[in-house]
Amino acid sequence: MPSVTPDDAPLLADLMPWSVAPPRLGRGWPAGPDAASLKARWDALVKAEGPDREALFEPTRSRTLRSAVGQLPGRAAGTEKLVRAGGPCAEPVRVLHAPFDEQWLIPDHRLIDAARPELWRVTGRRQVFVVELADRLLASSVLPLLRPGRVRPLFRRPDGTEPNLAPGLRDHLGARLGTVPDPLDVLAWILFAARADLTVPLTGDPGLWAHGVESGHRTLWLMRRDGERPKLPGGRRPYVRAPLPSRPLTVLYDRDEETLLLDEGRVSPVPPQAWDFEVGGVRVLEQWFAERTAEPEPGTLAAIRPATWPQSWTSELLELITVLALLADVPALEDEPASRITARDLRAAGVLPVPNAARRPASVLDHHEEGPEGQLGLL
Repeated sequence: MPSVTPDDAPLLADLMPWSVAPPRLGRGWPAGPDAASLKARWDALVKAEGPDREALFEPTRSRTLRSAVGQLPGRAAGTEKLVRAGGPCAEPVRVLHAPFDEQWLIPDHRLIDAARPELWRVTGRRQVFVVELADRLLASSVLPLLRPGRVRPLFRRPDGTEPNLAPGLRDHLGARLGTVPDPLDVLAWILFAARADLTVPLTGDPGLWAHGVESGHRTLWLMRRDGERPKLPGGRRPYVRAPLPSRPLTVLYDRDEETLLLDEGRVSPVPPQAWDFEVGGVRVLEQWFAERTAEPEPGTLAAIRPATWPQSWTSELLELITVLALLADVPALEDEPASRITARDLRAAGVLPVPNAARRPASVLDHHEEGPEGQLGLL
């Protein structure tokens, strides 16, 4: 990776100036890979009384059974204190729980130590969340829970308007490229070009820009997994060669046979680049498997989980193998781009420094939020 000086390439933090710390749950049981188990955990909590309910809840300094908090924006959950709560569980929603691992979460503010309501306010069909990790950027259509990196939404509003990009950046790029890029195109370039130090080389070369945007859009498609199911080239696809046991306990990889071994279960073909795909020094497939097989502490709500391995997990595993194999082959920017646009250029054009308002959430919202004990939240 070529060396850079601070004045060479602008920082991601300047190109996408508004960022939020990721949510912090404070307890593991409100999230998991199986939505039905989350509802069963909630039912067990509200059926318990007194000290039993408190022990099951796992209180922290930020949340106890007596904490008074409002609803999460856009979510219908109760607002009475949990010490006397009853009724059904709020419908679980999809979240990015670990790299490339979408799970479920009970969207109830009373269960989450630091929910980051400003992120919930901008969730929507067109939203893309960018997550800063130690060695790469991830993009997700669902709310990310990954820590400790910052979360940068592409849009500052839930309807896909007011892009979270430095004011004037798209116009400046347009003047150099001949056409003003769409916000998703800018994000695609960022995913293609971003360096480990979170600087993003920019180019005014239309040909290189088009190549980078095409590559970045493929990365977006694979990471978001919200379109047509991806397929390996040549008609190959991973499938179950030998049935998985009711609850596999180990995962191994046979590199010669390109086979994933889940106890006596066998899945193949699994390309080596899928098995070797790491984030932060951890194999994604091993972490995904551990999230579903780690033994919880007996007697806790986390111990309520599927009795056997669900078929839906097998389907998710087969798709994840394909996604990781394809992502490993997506090209990234390796050399200094032609016709560079540097941070100095952006300062001369008035794009940088970014105004302070661009680093704060949008101030105007279009819905009411219920506060503690059913009161109307004031914004």
